[in-house]
Amino acid sequence: MTDAEWAAVRPLLPVPAWFQGRGGRPEGYCHRQLLDAIRYLVAGGISWRAMPADFPAWARV
Repeated sequence: MTDAEWAAVRPLLPVPAWFQGRGGRPEGYCHRQLLDAIRYLVAGGISWRAMPADFPAWARV
């Protein structure tokens, strides 16, 4: 995902509750990494378990 694409998408994502002081556990992965992994899966047509190690664990995406 390019920086320009990320700038367009980021405002559309919800702000985590812990970041707003409403409690909860901090997220383990960056939203950008998760979106990159989803785009990789859709573009490549691969299965979830065939994800490269560069992305978060398939169970987290």
